[in-house]
Amino acid sequence: MFSKFTSILQHAVEALAPSLPLQEDFVYHWKAITHYYIETSDDKAPVTDTNIPSHLDQMLDILVQEENERESGETGPCMEYLLHHKILETLYTLGKADCPPGMKQQVLAFYTKLLGRIRQPLLPHINVHRPVQKLIRLCGEVLATPTENEEIQFLCIVCAKLKQDPYLVNFFLENKLKAVSSKETTNVITEDMLKGQDTLGTDTGQPIQPEETPGAAGAERMEKEDELPQQADDLSFSLDELNVASSPESSTVCPNQDYNLVNSLLNLTKSPDGRIAVKACEGLMLLVSLPEPAAAKCLTQSTCLCELLTDRLATLYRALPQSLDPLDIETVEAINWGLDSYSHKEDASAFPGKRALISFLSWFDYCDQLIKEAQKIAAVAMAKAVRERFFVDVMEPQLMQTSEIGILTSTALLHRIVRQVTSDVLLQELVYFVLGEHREPETLPNINRHPLRHRLIEHCDHISDEISIMTLRMFEHLLQKPHEHILYNLVLRNLEERNYIEYKPLCQEDKDVVENGQIAGAIDLEEDPLFTDLSPDNTGAQEWLSVSPPVSPEHSKNDGKTEVHKIVNSFLCLVPEEAKSSCHVEGTGYDTYLRDAHRQFRDYCLICLRWEWPGSPRSLEKCNLEASFFEGHFLKVLFDRMGRILDQPYDVNLQVTSVLSKLSLFPHPHIHEYLLDPYINLASGCRSLFSVIVRVVGDLMVRIQRIPDFTPKLLLVRKRLLGLEPEGPVIDHMTLLEGVIVLEEFCKELAAIAFVKYHASSTP
Repeated sequence: MFSKFTSILQHAVEALAPSLPLQEDFVYHWKAITHYYIETSDDKAPVTDTNIPSHLDQMLDILVQEENERESGETGPCMEYLLHHKILETLYTLGKADCPPGMKQQVLAFYTKLLGRIRQPLLPHINVHRPVQKLIRLCGEVLATPTENEEIQFLCIVCAKLKQDPYLVNFFLENKLKAVSSKETTNVITEDMLKGQDTLGTDTGQPIQPEETPGAAGAERMEKEDELPQQADDLSFSLDELNVASSPESSTVCPNQDYNLVNSLLNLTKSPDGRIAVKACEGLMLLVSLPEPAAAKCLTQSTCLCELLTDRLATLYRALPQSLDPLDIETVEAINWGLDSYSHKEDASAFPGKRALISFLSWFDYCDQLIKEAQKIAAVAMAKAVRERFFVDVMEPQLMQTSEIGILTSTALLHRIVRQVTSDVLLQELVYFVLGEHREPETLPNINRHPLRHRLIEHCDHISDEISIMTLRMFEHLLQKPHEHILYNLVLRNLEERNYIEYKPLCQEDKDVVENGQIAGAIDLEEDPLFTDLSPDNTGAQEWLSVSPPVSPEHSKNDGKTEVHKIVNSFLCLVPEEAKSSCHVEGTGYDTYLRDAHRQFRDYCLICLRWEWPGSPRSLEKCNLEASFFEGHFLKVLFDRMGRILDQPYDVNLQVTSVLSKLSLFPHPHIHEYLLDPYINLASGCRSLFSVIVRVVGDLMVRIQRIPDFTPKLLLVRKRLLGLEPEGPVIDHMTLLEGVIVLEEFCKELAAIAFVKYHASSTP
C-alpha cells in the first residue's frame, strides 16, 4: 500500500516538475530501477508493488518519442545509452532471476514493446540480439506458467521482425558451444547480481558477504553507472569470437547448431491454453517461410519440428474410433487449425468420435499449410517426415488390414486427406505413398511392385460394395489433383507405345472394305463367343451392328483422329432404341452433358498445362508395337467393373462410370485415342473402353428378349430414380434396369466429352 502511494506521489511530482531533456529523463528512470536493488531489503515483494513497471513504461515512451522526433534511421542518445550500457542484458538477468517476483513478465513485456514499437532495426545490434537470444531460451521451459502469455507475445514479435528482415535469422542460429558459453556467462551475471558483485555498471567491485541482503549490490556501483566495465567489454569480445552464426553472411550450418526460437515455440504448442498453442503455431508458420537456407536446414536437422508434427498426427489418428461412418468423415467440416473452437456440447449433430476427427483433420490442415508456406528445403524435409512417420508407419497398416470395417474407415480417412491436401510438396509424398514412384510400363509379373497401390486397386473390385465405392471415390479425387505422376502411374505409362493398335499398312483389300462401308468391329463381334446368341435371324441385333457410320478413308492415316461426328454418333447409337429411356424425360438429353464437359475439360486443361503433353499421338513408326499390351492394373479393374454394369448395384455403377469419364477428360492424345476413339484397330487380345461397352450392349440385346414389358419398366425405374414417381412395388430385374440407365447416360457423357475435346483441339 505504501509503495503504491509513493508511486502516485512520484507521478504527481514528475508532472509538476519542469521537463528534463529526454536523455536525462531516460537515465533518471533507469537509475530509479537500479537503485531499487540497492535500497530494498524485501526481495519477496511482487514487482507490481514497486515502481519498476512504471519506470520501464516511461523509458519505453521516451525511446518512442525520441525516435519520432528524429529523422528516420537516426539513433538518438537515449537509444545509444540503452545499447552502450547493455540495459537489455541487465534486464534479462533480472528477468531470469525473477527478482522481484513477477520481474520476468515485466522484462518480457518490455522486450516485446521495444521491438514492436521502435521502427529502426534493433536486432542487428549485438547488445540487442544477444539478450534476445538468451530470453528466448527462457520461454517455454515450463508449461502453464504465469508468464506464458508474455512469452508467446515476445516470441511472436521476434518472428515478425525476422519475417521483415529474413537475413537476421542467422543471428538466432546458435552454435551449441556458443550457447553453453552464453549460459555460463548468464549464470555468472545472475550469481554476481544476487550476491552483489559489481557487474551492473562499474569498473571495479568486490562481492559482498553471503549474509548481506540478496538484492543489494552496492551504492558505489550505481553512482558510476556511466562507466562501462572493462570486464564486460572483454566478455563481449570473447563471445563475439564464439558467435559464429551472428553475422548475416554466415550461411553454413554446423551440425551442432541450435535454433532455440523454434524449440521454444515448439514447447509452447503443447500448452494447455489453446490460445497460446495457436500463437506458437503461427510463430512457427512465420519461421518456416523464411527464405534463408541455413535456417531451413537448422530447422529440420537441429530441432524436433518434424517429429512433433508427425507424432501429433499419429497420436490424433490413433485416437479416432476404429469404426467411423464414411459419410461423417466426408461431410464433417474440419475447423481450420487456427480456429479450432469446436464445442461438442453445443453440437446437435454430433456423432461418436467427432471431436477426435476434427482435431485430427485440423492438425493435418496445419501440417499441410505449414509445408505449403515453408522454404523449399524445410518443406521437403517436413513432407518426407509426414510420409515416413505417419503415412507409412501409421496409415499403411490400417489400409492393408483384412477387417472390412477397418478397411472402410481407413480408406475414408485417406479419401478425406486426398481431398484436403493443398501443398504441392506434401501432395507428392502422398502420391508416392499411395502409388509408388515406378514409371515403367506395367506387366502382369510386376503388377504387385507397390503393395499398397495393388491393394487399393483391388479394393475397387472388393466384395464389399461400400469399400469399392469408397476406394473408387478416393481414386477419382486423386486423379483431379495437380500432379502428373498420378495419371502417368495409373494409365499413361501403359499407353505410351500405343501397342494396343494393330498397325498394318493399308492394302487394297482394306481399301475395298472402307469403300464398301463395312465395319471391322462388326465382323469381329459376330465371331466373338459372347455374341453367339446374335443369330442372322435376329434382325434387331443386325440393325444395331450396322448403326455405326463407316470408317472414313481419312482415318487410314493412323494419326489417331476421326471425324468428331462419327465418334459422337458411335457413342450415342451404342445403346439400342428399345433400351433408351431418356427421350421420354425432359432435361436428360445429350446437350446437358455438353455444358458440364466444357467446364470440366477447361479445368483439366488448366491442371495439365505445365506437364508439356504432346498435341498428337506418338508416331507409330517410333512405337514398339511388338511389345505385348497390358492396359495396367487400374484400367483392368475399371474395365472389368464396366463389363458387369448390368449386374452391379446402381451406386457402384455411378462411381465406376464417374472415374472413367474423369479419365476421358484428360487432354492427352493417347488417352483420347484409347478411351474415346471407337475406330482404332485394336491389336489381338486387346480391349478398349468402347469395345467393353460394345460387349455389354451385346449382352443386353440378348437379355432384353427375356424381359416382358422391358421398355415401360425401364421408364418407370428412371422416373423413380429422378424422383418423378413415388416408390411402389418392387420391379423385377431392378439391377439390370438401373444398369441400362447408367449405361445410356454414360454413353451420352462420353459423346459430349469427345465433342468438346475435338472442338477445343481445333480452336487456336
